[in-house]
Amino acid sequence: MTGQREAILSALIKKDEMNLRTLPYHLSVAKYSSVPFPLSGFYTLSVAEGEISLVGESERLPQGYTHREDGWRALYIDAQLDFSLVGVLAGISSALAENGIPLFAISTYDTDYLLVKEGDFGAACAALKIKGYIII
Repeated sequence: MTGQREAILSALIKKDEMNLRTLPYHLSVAKYSSVPFPLSGFYTLSVAEGEISLVGESERLPQGYTHREDGWRALYIDAQLDFSLVGVLAGISSALAENGIPLFAISTYDTDYLLVKEGDFGAACAALKIKGYIII
């Protein structure tokens, strides 16, 4: 069982076998003082002590935010990631860091989303391709 698990994890971490998909819409990161429901479409909500952050489609972001930063684009890892995987985001963030590209990462139960500013999006995709990632 352990050998099979290690083989699966090794295969998942190989960047030439890991596809990154782009999201077709622009995203915003906003901070709210209360949860703005109802929501539909792509959103991720983080509620932490003293902070409520919502990332969502720019055109569909609810009003009522206290701060907002527009101009984000996203890629996501097109696979269901096991929680025991190590180094998935490190490989991607290293490729971007080597090119001076900031990254805002969001993890969900199944996968990771990688947000970069729109002005860096083309360079980010190119940097990842050079490292062997496949951009769809």
